[in-house]
Order: sequence, then C-alpha cells, then structure tokens
Amino acid sequence: MLVQYLIDGMIIGFSASVPLGPIGVLCIQRTLNKGRLSGFISGLGAAFSDTIYAVIAGFSLSFIVTFIEQQLLYIQIFGAILLIVLGINIFYSNPAVQLRKQRKGKGNLFQDFFSTFLITISNPLAIFLFLAFFASFGAVKPGDEASNQFILIGGVLIGASFWWFILSSIISLFRSKINLRRLWWLNKITGAAIVILVIIGFIISLFSSPLG
Repeated sequence: MLVQYLIDGMIIGFSASVPLGPIGVLCIQRTLNKGRLSGFISGLGAAFSDTIYAVIAGFSLSFIVTFIEQQLLYIQIFGAILLIVLGINIFYSNPAVQLRKQRKGKGNLFQDFFSTFLITISNPLAIFLFLAFFASFGAVKPGDEASNQFILIGGVLIGASFWWFILSSIISLFRSKINLRRLWWLNKITGAAIVILVIIGFIISLFSSPLG
C-alpha cells in the first residue's frame, strides 16, 4: 500500500512537470548556457515549489486555499512580472560573459534554484492542478493516515526532480554542438518566448480561472 502511494506521487509529480512552459524553457536555456547542473538545480527549484502546493492540496489546507482565492489575481500579476523581467534579462544577456563566469566557478546555483522556486510558487493555480491529479488517481482519501500522504508528497518531489534530471541531461548532450553565436540567438529566442508565453498564459488564466 505504501509503495502504491509512492508510485502515484512519482507519476503525478513527473506528469505535472512535463509541460514545457516558461520554466521549462528557462531550464533549457540555463543548461545550454551554464551547464547541466545549473539546468537541473533550476528544475529542482520548480520541483520544491510544486511539492509545497502538493502538500496544500493533499492536506486540504483550506485557510491557505482561501487566501490564494482572495489574492489570486495579485499573485498571478507578481509572477507574470517576475517572468517578464527574467525573459527580458535573458534576451539581453551575453553568453560569452556567462561562459566566462562558469569557467571561473562563479556560477550561483542557489540563485538558479531560488529564482525558479520564486517564480513557480507565484503560480497558485498549481494547487488546483494537483487537486485534479489527486482526484483522478484517487490518491487522497478521507481518513488517510498522515504517513501515507507524506509518502505521496515525497513521491511528487521525486517524480518532479526526475523529470528535470532527464530534461537537463538530454539538453546537455547538445551543448557541445552549440557555439557562442548560436547561444546568442538562443538567448534572444528564449527571452522572447518566455515573455510571450507569460502574456498568453496570463490572459488565458483570466478567462479560465477555476475560481470563476
């Protein structure tokens, strides 16, 4: 039974992370610019954020959900602004400078982790995504022991982390084939893509919010 909770959590965490939104694009860009570890650590930031929302969904922390329902628009605006600023920063970033910092060991993995964590945590709609996953899997049942739910949440973290490891590892295979000029264009495309995805996603969320 406990193994089933773990497996369900891993499948849910993996499935929730697979869609390549702005965070996926960001992790790909960081992997190509700064290396596999940077891309993976960036993904872990998103995985930890998703896990927090999975905890809220799994334990039905209604007072937090109520707060998010009341402040949803402001939280979404905050997250959209963060991503747009990040996209613009990537658009104007110089890959040569990033490579020099990496070779000198000046890469800041904590910054990579915290930035994606902060951006992902500012998307409270993830709560409703996990509620939908838990409901479809029948993973959270009334009267469940807390230990079962913790195992389920642990599975979510493992599954999400596994996806980011796979993605950063696959993208890293192509890194040696990309020169500085291609990295320059990649930054332009990535930065623009993040801004466009955020704007489209924000507009869609306004019209399809589960709170409406």
